Amino acid sequence: MRILLVHNRYLQPGGEDAVFEAEKSLLERMGHEVVEFVEDNRRLNGVNPFKVAVDAVWSRESYRKIRELIREKRPDVAHFHNTFLRISPAAYYACKEEGVPVVQTLHNYRLICPGALLMRDGRVCEDCVGKAVAWSGVVHGCWRGSGVQTAVVSSMLTFHLLLKTWQEKVDLYIALTEFARQKFIQGGLPGEKIVVKPNFIASDELGVMSDELRVMSDEVKLITYHPSLTTQQSYVLFVGRLSPEKGIQTLLRAWKGLKRIPLKVLGDGPLRKEVEDFIEKEGLSYVEVLGHRPRDEVFRLMKEARVLVFPSEWYETFGMTIIEAFACGLPVLASRLGAMEEIVEDGRTGLLFEPGNAEDLAEKVAWAWEHPKELEEMGREARREYKAKYTAERNYEMIMEIYGKVVNK
Repeated sequence: MRILLVHNRYLQPGGEDAVFEAEKSLLERMGHEVVEFVEDNRRLNGVNPFKVAVDAVWSRESYRKIRELIREKRPDVAHFHNTFLRISPAAYYACKEEGVPVVQTLHNYRLICPGALLMRDGRVCEDCVGKAVAWSGVVHGCWRGSGVQTAVVSSMLTFHLLLKTWQEKVDLYIALTEFARQKFIQGGLPGEKIVVKPNFIASDELGVMSDELRVMSDEVKLITYHPSLTTQQSYVLFVGRLSPEKGIQTLLRAWKGLKRIPLKVLGDGPLRKEVEDFIEKEGLSYVEVLGHRPRDEVFRLMKEARVLVFPSEWYETFGMTIIEAFACGLPVLASRLGAMEEIVEDGRTGLLFEPGNAEDLAEKVAWAWEHPKELEEMGREARREYKAKYTAERNYEMIMEIYGKVVNK
């Protein structure tokens, strides 16, 4: 199959870029021909702001380039990951004019929220969901803290709502969880056109894993090698952006009463100085901020941790860090909210706590630290969950089924 992958990179590299590259590599590894159309928002520096705004709504350049590329390569299907800002939804029309079916992965909530997070002022916000015009988002400057820039996003959303772009020019949407699917339906996308396919972690990304089959009392058990569970040492781990929506402030408040439990914080972001100042002020000597680390080191630290804390305070569309932990046999302590509540099964693959509640989080961390045997079993279940749902092999089966639906339509 010849597949056109379309993606618009943001100013700062992120999870969507990683998923795009992972799916591209998977498809190529399985023998498919991949054709790329990629734009980059970093190239907008110096471009007239009015042109940027117009192109965000309808880019004639992208429309033309994609039609030319399709005529040259004749792909069987076009799979979009992101069109914002440079590509624009005009690209869907180019595909339709050339008879190429369109699949769109919904990595964030942009189509129903101009800020893309369904969050404002540190709380979940659905003020613009299902609205023809996202006035609330404009008033509060939900994108980049600017009413003017948010108005550009809102104009794009309203323009294509009126054109029925979202209803008619995309053959199938991919939501990453059922929770996200329901939010998009609530926001006006046609439910019959939204399927659920999670992201995945390829086993070769994980480095050396020591899954072994050992026979104990004639019973075959899967043992996931986990140094922390045999030495009773180790630490709790946080991996994520140091920003309000990721719950880092709640995490640190919880740790004020957990000073004897080691915590490693991986990540960087706008709150890093605030985080470091809080740690120093409160004397949290057991909390270590490691900053951004290479992916292979992240996996190494996951394999040596006792539990991962994922205290996000927005819905999330997925939670890639959670399945990375699962792949390493690491149980997850997550907010009882959105996609996290769907992915982490309370008491089986981890524990859930009330989002934003530092006391509840502290209680769950303390329990987890004091019950290593229970954590060991949760780690085994987490690894089983990964192998059942989030491997590259399972994901490939799902994506081929999705492509088959639109190609054979």
